[in-house]
Amino acid sequence: MGSGPQGRETAAAVLVLNPEDNVVVCRRDVRAGESLVIEGEAVVARADVALGHKIARRLIRSGESVVKYGMSIGSSTAEIQPGDWVHLHNMKSDYIPTHTRDSRERR
Repeated sequence: MGSGPQGRETAAAVLVLNPEDNVVVCRRDVRAGESLVIEGEAVVARADVALGHKIARRLIRSGESVVKYGMSIGSSTAEIQPGDWVHLHNMKSDYIPTHTRDSRERR
């Protein structure tokens, strides 16, 4: 198992919830440039990603489903590279409009 910045173990950095998933969940804050080993494959984090957020484990093409828990949780709105942070800037829910969620948060 490799070490990341400051000697942190990278094996514990992310969690694969289901083998079908194209994203992993951060178990701690991950720094841009950090090398992550995901089921034997190295992926470099392309941005700082906070605890609990998602990182792409493989290429997700624009319009393709974002899969977490073995199920689609939405669709990508742009091509997402391995190691990219996956969030509302590059994906949308297929179940509730994103603009509705934003308007509720502003009240």
